[in-house]
Amino acid sequence: MRAIAIVGAGQAGLQLAHGLLAGGYDVTVVSDRTPEQIRAGRVMSTQIMFGPALGLERAAGLNAWDGKAPGITALQATVWDPPGRPSLRFTGRFDEEAQSVDQRVKMADWLDLYEARGGRVEYGAADGRRVAALAASHDLTLVAAGRGDLARLFPRDRARSPYDRPQRSLACIYLHGVGHRPEYPAPHARSNLTPEAGEMFVIPALTTGGLCDIVFFEGVPGGPYDCWQDRPGPAACLARTLELLRRYAPAEYELCRGAEPTDARCTLYGAVTPTVRRPVAEVSKGRYVLGMADTVVVNDPVTGQGSNNAARCAARYLRAIKERGTAPFDRAWMERTFDTFWDHAQYATEFTNTMLQPPPEHVQRLLAAAARCPAIAHRFVNGYADPADFRHWLTDPEAAAAYLAEIREP
Repeated sequence: MRAIAIVGAGQAGLQLAHGLLAGGYDVTVVSDRTPEQIRAGRVMSTQIMFGPALGLERAAGLNAWDGKAPGITALQATVWDPPGRPSLRFTGRFDEEAQSVDQRVKMADWLDLYEARGGRVEYGAADGRRVAALAASHDLTLVAAGRGDLARLFPRDRARSPYDRPQRSLACIYLHGVGHRPEYPAPHARSNLTPEAGEMFVIPALTTGGLCDIVFFEGVPGGPYDCWQDRPGPAACLARTLELLRRYAPAEYELCRGAEPTDARCTLYGAVTPTVRRPVAEVSKGRYVLGMADTVVVNDPVTGQGSNNAARCAARYLRAIKERGTAPFDRAWMERTFDTFWDHAQYATEFTNTMLQPPPEHVQRLLAAAARCPAIAHRFVNGYADPADFRHWLTDPEAAAAYLAEIREP
């Protein structure tokens, strides 16, 4: 029985821990909070998981929220230019339903289930010294602790990290009582772009108090959505949200003006510097640890790839660990294992970095065409579930021109 330690109890760490436990490994998870503390804490993300990532959860027996969380059937995109006036709008249906579950619910339940299945959890904060001690006493140690201090163990990969600062100011609030467009009554997410302000999203979700919607701002630095430095409480956050929507996305204001915060800890603020890091860190002489998910590949949440990348990372690492058998988990193996994750994550990263910039001319043409052509809208929306497809038609100008020409043919 090989001993494996996982530092971090989020999407990637816990999904991998459950898979390893089921495979007969001796697994220790290090979590900085208990399930009770997670449930009572502040919201942690604006997660949305698309069909392929949800399929990985179902295969692992971790799909506890099917039939409870809203099945998100479509994405509606609106561009407000000039502010307050829609210049284009299109809706695309997902081939597989998406889902958003408050991580206070999900991670707490997964921790409880892991312990009920016989898994070992060590509670308490981990620093570099503790990670080194784990690496000395386990066959393999993985760090899945997100963007915190432990991420600094892994050097920044400059060639894959074009940004050295956040590209958006982030704010979200979980709300009860948000309306939905009558022309599309099934649960659907909504994306609103105002070039001078940034993006605003509405995501149907399940939270600690039942069904809700997440309203999420991605503010261009210095723009009108970049106004959350004081980190207001839920009531003040909602009031500011409504004022912004009234001015920049009035149709959304009408749907949100009767809403109420879900709880006292339903707001989240921050900023993310998109970064790719080297996947292996030497924590003591000759001892190495392997980074997972957004510890080593962190994207801005503008494209909703975080939880999806994490699920894919956990699945690919699990397969690599099982295939390794009794051979050592050496540095070369760690590098190759990360490469299997990067095979997908590179496309999510490219798509996200593209969407953080003012849309180039070929992307503008594609979005305008999506408003007229349901086939383009469908392909764009389903690219969120599999960003690898975007390289064939969205992120490359020549491929975009060829695709538009193909669509126009009789």
